[in-house]
Amino acid sequence: MDKKQGSNSFFNQVAIVTGAGIGIGFEIARQLAANGAKVVLNDIDQDLAEKASQVISKEGGICRAFAGDISEMSVIQDIIKFSVENFGRLDILVANAGITTFGDFWEYQTASMEHLLRVNLFGTFFLTQAATKQMVVQGQGGSVLLTSSVTAHAAHKNLAAYGMTKAAIDQLAKNLIVDLAPHGININTIVPGATLTERTLEDAEYISTWSRITPSGKPATIEDIAHAALFLVSPLSRQIMGQNLVIDGGWTSVGVSPY
Repeated sequence: MDKKQGSNSFFNQVAIVTGAGIGIGFEIARQLAANGAKVVLNDIDQDLAEKASQVISKEGGICRAFAGDISEMSVIQDIIKFSVENFGRLDILVANAGITTFGDFWEYQTASMEHLLRVNLFGTFFLTQAATKQMVVQGQGGSVLLTSSVTAHAAHKNLAAYGMTKAAIDQLAKNLIVDLAPHGININTIVPGATLTERTLEDAEYISTWSRITPSGKPATIEDIAHAALFLVSPLSRQIMGQNLVIDGGWTSVGVSPY
């Protein structure tokens, strides 16, 4: 979905996208804005948030930057308030912010686990809680999308702790339909596989490795992930709830190790 296709499917919708300074989050925010949504773009890095927001605004989108660590309750409360004060409401939450920690299972440390759990689980859970409370007050439904990972579905070396948190996020989306569906709010997860981002492209072998072991013959782009995300928060998907949509070119179906 983008302006070239003449879509205006998110007109008058207000969206928060977290972890959106670069990569998948940025592209989701960019495409939401291109399709008519008013976007609150969050990143922990203020410079990244402001630069990303400026790019979207220059493209004709309506976007406001909001910097802050979304694992902090004060930041969670403030971003909901910011959305309502700037745009009058909140209709869509894309809880994309998260961190990845690598580590051998036998050597993994408690400090890494505490940080991982706080960002990926505490932040995701309580941001979803705060955002959906606002949607319930408005009384017009809404949509929530959480970002998971294929490491929640297939074993991956040195990512046991990370994969555990993403599996929890998948299950959170399933559990919350009991609470949210009666209010007309749907919730799902996107489950990206190997994806070309600023971070992954730091690995010189990334494209060749994942092109070789992915049935589609290539890793995903951030546009591929954003297209799936926009579908799941659009009016077209209101009857889709508690689902985990894998976007990985078929990799989890064959499970070939990159190592």
